[in-house]
Amino acid sequence: MSLIVAARFQTFDEATLAARRLFAEGYTEEDVHTFYVSIAGEHGRYPLGGDRLADPDAKGGHFGAVAGASLLGLVFALLAGLIAARLAASIFITIAAAGVGAYIGALMGAMWVVGRKKRVRTAPGAPAASHPPVRQAGVMLALHVDLGREAQARQILRAAGGTDIERANGRWQDGKWQDFDPLDPPRPVEAPTTAQ
Repeated sequence: MSLIVAARFQTFDEATLAARRLFAEGYTEEDVHTFYVSIAGEHGRYPLGGDRLADPDAKGGHFGAVAGASLLGLVFALLAGLIAARLAASIFITIAAAGVGAYIGALMGAMWVVGRKKRVRTAPGAPAASHPPVRQAGVMLALHVDLGREAQARQILRAAGGTDIERANGRWQDGKWQDFDPLDPPRPVEAPTTAQ
């Protein structure tokens, strides 16, 4: 594992100026990797897009959808069956009502399960559940450093306008941070900046 210091910049031009300062201090092109980090949710890890297979906040919603579809579908079918019997109407009315009930039930069931979790989390006196920090979008300049030069590297990046300076242990190969994961929350070595 290699020691990596990284900073976020607003533009590639700013990152290029920072890289020139690093080169002036003896770092080589093999030590610097500049790349763009997209906003959360837009990393395209799946063929249909997105970063995750499913939204973590929707966990269990499919059970509520199945239960709601079954329950409300049955209720609508029974009501439509009673009405159809009284009016001597077609069986298709019962089937259509069951479908509408299943659709509405699936929606209501999923919303009830997912919404119930949010209500439980925000109950009075309970600690508020929070999501892990999200990596901000921008141009990342990652720098492969030796342990003795880490403080100098952070100071150069900060002076060049770098924000959200972080430290990581990763695989540095062919002049790139090979195992960078945009979904991993940043591990800042300094207080986070408010600049977006």
